[in-house]
Amino acid sequence: MVLRDSVDGLLEAAVSTGDVPGVAAAATAAEGTIYEGGFGERTVGGGAAMGPDTVGWIASMTKAITGTAAMQLVEQGKLELDGPASAVIPYLGEVGVLEGFDGEGQPKTRPPKQPMTLRHLLTHTSGFAYEIWSGDILAYQEARGVPQITSCENAALTTPLLFDPGERWDYGIGIDWAGKMVEAVSGQKLGQYMKENIFDPLGMGDTAFRITPAMQERIATVHARGEDGGWIPLEFTIEQDPEFEMGGAGLYSTVADYLKFIRMILNRGAANGHRVLKPETVEAMSANSIGNNCVVKLSTAMPPYSNDAEFFPGMEKTWGLTFMINNEAAPTGRTTGSLGWAGLANSYFWIDPAQGIGGAYLTQILPFADEKSLPLYLEFETAVYRSL
Repeated sequence: MVLRDSVDGLLEAAVSTGDVPGVAAAATAAEGTIYEGGFGERTVGGGAAMGPDTVGWIASMTKAITGTAAMQLVEQGKLELDGPASAVIPYLGEVGVLEGFDGEGQPKTRPPKQPMTLRHLLTHTSGFAYEIWSGDILAYQEARGVPQITSCENAALTTPLLFDPGERWDYGIGIDWAGKMVEAVSGQKLGQYMKENIFDPLGMGDTAFRITPAMQERIATVHARGEDGGWIPLEFTIEQDPEFEMGGAGLYSTVADYLKFIRMILNRGAANGHRVLKPETVEAMSANSIGNNCVVKLSTAMPPYSNDAEFFPGMEKTWGLTFMINNEAAPTGRTTGSLGWAGLANSYFWIDPAQGIGGAYLTQILPFADEKSLPLYLEFETAVYRSL
């Protein structure tokens, strides 16, 4: 009761003061759910209540699932972590490194010094970056007429590298390309592969790239803050007939469904009576895979979509095979070596293998790292640890 009372009070207060329009949150131990709740509305003024079964765009919380798909195929010998990615997708051997722009604003590129690998793509060390946090990529898109990533057009993936593969960490479209590699060797669309090999085994019936009629009945609207501090519903949905299914950020899901994925990781690859990954694969995914590189602050180039963003400023973070790893104990109670990440519309998750707990949190707010929603998530996580 202590956990339920403290978290219910926390979330309910945030809705009543207008900090968030609606919120759903859930926490789990390895054995099963220990908390789930929801407060506020799916759409402000719409009357439909948020709950653990509310469907939202989980954006980059998709990445860990795409990484799981890729690692299943590594286990089977169909993909190689450290072989040239161009052996699977030849185009990845042709991508140049951006060296700047000429006097007419046209980009100048050079060949990379070493081949890109699946490991680079899964760890954001490939050189690819997102336009949301890179003015250079925005300028390239403008110069070459390249659409933005959320268009889900294949042309959106044709941006250059900002540095040589392996040189440093920068957040980008690498995991979208990893999703393309899954499709290339499996012969299936990414969503169908995930359904058969991850979602169905784990019982994740509310997770998909394409919003089913049953999911649509429970979907939450993305909101932005008005100048008066009130909430404005946005007409925002990821393309439902996409050229490519966005392995970096395309999924819709619920916190209840995402807990099933978290439990699989907590149980070292097995949950719901099915083994999804080998224990040694989960171990590899949960370990630093970027050497001496570190996760750095994301400085926004597109303020409507993201504020400047960093988890636990001043604390060293590294990256595993699609998870951020905190190298020190976090102020929330998160143990050293825990895993986590987030989605652009202010959804967040963490997985703490040492203490055997994790959680997921869903609001539908832009820009990312919202001034009220991110702190609320961290308070939720803290409340879970205090109850242990």
